[in-house]
This record gives sequence, structure tokens and C-alpha cells, in this order.
Amino acid sequence: MDTPRPFAPRPEPLDEDRYDDHDEQDTELDEVPESMGRHRLKVPDPAPLTEHGPARVIAVANQKGGVGKTTSTINLGAALAEYGRRVLLVDFDPQGALSVGLGVQAHELDTTIYNLLMERGAEIDEVIRKTNVPGMDLLPSNIDLSAAEVQLVTEVGREQALGRAIKPVLDRYDVILIDCQPSLGLLTINALACADSILIPLACEFFSLRGVALLMDTIEKVQQRLNPDLTILGILATMFDPRTLHTKEVRQRVLEAFGDLVFEAVINRTVRFPETTVAGEPITTWAPGSGGAESYRLLAREVLHR
Repeated sequence: MDTPRPFAPRPEPLDEDRYDDHDEQDTELDEVPESMGRHRLKVPDPAPLTEHGPARVIAVANQKGGVGKTTSTINLGAALAEYGRRVLLVDFDPQGALSVGLGVQAHELDTTIYNLLMERGAEIDEVIRKTNVPGMDLLPSNIDLSAAEVQLVTEVGREQALGRAIKPVLDRYDVILIDCQPSLGLLTINALACADSILIPLACEFFSLRGVALLMDTIEKVQQRLNPDLTILGILATMFDPRTLHTKEVRQRVLEAFGDLVFEAVINRTVRFPETTVAGEPITTWAPGSGGAESYRLLAREVLHR
């Protein structure tokens, strides 16, 4: 797979009417030019299911922070649930952002995924929580999980700890989404070791693009040593701003480097996403008619189609 090429120097500055950083976050950006390829492919609605399971495990990972992993995990999960899939979200980041984004006060929890990993008697049914989205459940996390990375170092089969923890419920769900922490440490390796595939959110900015090569190296090592069946489900362009030349250039570089691995769905910058975090619910219920909600529904259809 080709490594993304660095940008050539821009020959002239951007016109003022093509970039205005004063209003970058002030409006919802729903329109992406056809030249950027958004929604070129008509992805049909998935057929309803007559039975559920076994789950397809998808790790949502990128070692760079702030690229939309947690936002994408929540909203993709909610969109999949809208299409009749039973979904389990796994908060595998000690920051607990996924749990907070679903209205759970993570610091007040008595049992989290940490207990499931580190305590022999812990049962997964004691940790799973219902969310406000029908058909979508949560395995919550908080800062306690940071200790697991240290404690697992001395464990036998340390890379398979998460796989063992979620194995009892694989038959209950259709999709399990694991929100990974922004690093390539032992917790992320656990997620990749038990996943069927990996979804990579990639912010449309140059420094985010540069870090993908390192993630690809890690995926290759996991495939060779721990999980030969791991595949790359796709790359999701996030934080896209159609008013800036820079984000268009980055997405074009991603398309050149990764081709069909890039999802048609594009997640635009919008004030709706911070609002949903405060509200503790996904954009599909907070602003169901918004461009962001429609983009995640398209992503859900693509995920089920692949």
C-alpha cells in the first residue's frame, strides 16, 4: 500500500473568499461538492434481520487524538441501531469520553470494563448498560482503565484480554464497536487482536495524514503475530470543511493513497457534534435531519455493505 505523499508547496495563497477561519465552527457544513466524491455511490438500505449475531467486531482506531473516533463510534452505532442491528459500544479509552458522550457519569461508576478485564469473578452482564438508543448497549470505562495497561503487562495472553471479556456476548449482537484510546499501546493492541476489522477516522488535515503510515505498520504487525484475519474496513474522512482548499487537498491525497478503502461518507465540521456531547445522545436523535446524521447513516450502510 502506498504511503501518502507529502504536499507540494502551494504556489499562491488562498483567496480570502475560500477560507475564513472566523466562522469555521459557526455553521453546519452539509454540502460537499460533487468533485469531492460524496455520495457518488448509491448504497442501498440494509435488509432487516430475522435473527441476531454472531457479532462483527470493529475497532475504531487512530493513534492521533482529536480525529473523531469517539464521535464516529457513537453515531455509527446509533445509525446501525436505526437499521435494526443490535450494537454494543465498548469504551476502551481511560478518558471515558464515549461513556460521557452517552450521558454516563463515568467517574461515578462502580463497575466498568476495567473490572471485567482484571477481576476473575466479574460478569459482563454486570457491566453492560443500556443506552437511550433502542438496540444499542454500552460497556463503559473511566480512568481506572489506565491501570489495566500496566497490570496486563505481566499477564499470560495479555493481548487477548479484551477478546476473552466480550466473547460471552458475541451471539447477542450484530456489531461491536470498540472506541480505542489515541495511542498504539497495549489496550489498542487488545482491540486489534480481537477485531474482525478496523475503521480509521482520519481528520482532513496534514498532520493527521502523516500518522496513518505508523498505524498501518502496527496493523501489519498485529496481522502477522496476533490476528491474521484482521482487515481494514475503511478510512473515514472527518472534520471536512468544503470551504478550505487544505481539507480538499488532504482528502484527495487520502483517495490517491488508499483508493476504495476510503468511505464515500464524509463527516463535515459542524457545531452539532459538540452539542450532542453536552446532550449525551447521538446526532441521529439530537438532530435527525442534519447533514451529520445523514452522513453517519450513509456510513452505516457502507459498513453493512462491505
